[in-house]
Amino acid sequence: MAQTGGNLSGNMQPPPPSGGRFSVDMQSSLPSLSNLPSPLQVFQMVRNSLRPWVVFFNINNFKTAVSMQRLNSRVIRNLSYFQANYVFIFFVLMIYCLITAPCILLVILASAFGCHKLRVRNSNITIVGQQLTPSQQIIALNLATAPVLFLVGAGAVLFWTLGASCFVIAMHAIFYNIDAIVTEENEGFLAQVV
Repeated sequence: MAQTGGNLSGNMQPPPPSGGRFSVDMQSSLPSLSNLPSPLQVFQMVRNSLRPWVVFFNINNFKTAVSMQRLNSRVIRNLSYFQANYVFIFFVLMIYCLITAPCILLVILASAFGCHKLRVRNSNITIVGQQLTPSQQIIALNLATAPVLFLVGAGAVLFWTLGASCFVIAMHAIFYNIDAIVTEENEGFLAQVV
């Protein structure tokens, strides 16, 4: 048996002591929220990459697939080609749900107003000996809003919206014949746009 030699020495340091067994460092455990786009930016990105609705709803392009392999390919290509249209459909269904459920809309507006006030005030507060920055206060307000949203029925609305969106998107992706509008020579263009 061959022997190998190597230096396995090192310098290990124990982690710095924390405030206790169950303490959490709020600064290092929260992800950076500054990199996330705002809802308005997301809406603008979706709007700029929408495919024409005339093409999306063209009744002549709805056909059944001849095989499972073709169906799989069709669904994948439709999901990538009409991705922005599908996101827009989800947004429209979500807005419809919010309009038809005024209690949920009021809770969301109150939470948004509270977050705006916290952001404008921009000062730290101390709760139970813990200093909270404005971003941590906003997170705490949103976490406190979650049970209220649950009580007014936001869970049912969210699952209805997800279910209806998935159903509509799946039906379109399954039956829309993408080969009628995307040919082999512009397949590279499809990959570049999406």
